[in-house]
Amino acid sequence: MTGRTFTKAYTTEALRAKAERNHAWLDRHALPMKLPRITASGPRELTFAWAEGRHAIPGDLERLAAHLGSCHAAAWCSTLHKAKLTARYEPDGQDDPVLPAFIGPRAAALCQRFRTGHIAGTQSLDAALTLLHRTAYRPAAFYKDSNPRNFVVPTRGPLITVDTDDLTLAPFGYDLAKLIVTLSMTYGPLPNEDVEGALAAYNAAAAQLHHPHLGSTTLTQLMEYAELHGILTAPYIGRGGYRWPWTRVRPTPTPRTPQPPRSRTCP
Repeated sequence: MTGRTFTKAYTTEALRAKAERNHAWLDRHALPMKLPRITASGPRELTFAWAEGRHAIPGDLERLAAHLGSCHAAAWCSTLHKAKLTARYEPDGQDDPVLPAFIGPRAAALCQRFRTGHIAGTQSLDAALTLLHRTAYRPAAFYKDSNPRNFVVPTRGPLITVDTDDLTLAPFGYDLAKLIVTLSMTYGPLPNEDVEGALAAYNAAAAQLHHPHLGSTTLTQLMEYAELHGILTAPYIGRGGYRWPWTRVRPTPTPRTPQPPRSRTCP
C-alpha cells in the first residue's frame, strides 16, 4: 500500500544512530542488497518505507544464499578486503560504522553460553573455541543476522533485507550458516541436498563477478559455523519462532571436494 511506513523504537539514541549508520553502510557497500528507505529519524526511533511481502521460508533458501553471496562479495570488493577478522574494522568515512571484530566478541559469547549451561563441559567449550579460531585468516565478509524474519520476500521484485541494528565482521559463509540454522530451528530439519545447493549457490554468486577465492567456502566450514550459531542461538528457543534446538534438527550433508568456481576479478 503506497504511503505505509514502519516505525522502530530504540532504547537509546546511540542504538538508533548505530542502526542508521549500519543502514547507510550496507546501502553503499553491499549491493545488490535492497533495504527499506528511511523516511524519518528521531532521537530514539527510525521510520522506514513499508516492505510488502512475507518472511523467508525453507523454499527460499537457495535464492537467499545466492543473494547473500553476492552481497558479501560486493562488500569485500568495495571495502572489506582491507579488514581482518581478528580486529575491528575502522570506517573509511566519517559517518561509517566501526565494524566489531569477529573472533573476540564471539569467544566471549561462547564463554557466556558455557556459564549459563548452553555448552556442556569444558571439552565442548574448547571444541567450539577451536572452531572459532580457525577462521582467523579467512576473507572478511559481514554478519547481519540472517534469520527468516530479517528478509521480506515480495510477490515479485528483489528481496528486501530488514533490521540493521547489528553489523559485524564475519567470514564468508557465516551469515549463510545463520540462515540455515534459524530456518531449521523454526521449520524443522532441512534436507541435506538443500543445504548443499544453498552453499553451491552462495559460492557461485560470490565468485561470479568478484574474485575466485570468495567462492571457496567449504561444506565443512559451513557446518562448523552452523555449530557455533547453534550454541549462540540456543537461549532463544521458544522466542522469535524458534521451536527446535539445533542439536535436534542439524542436517548431516557429506563434504565433497569443491570445484574451483569460474569468475572474474573485482572491477
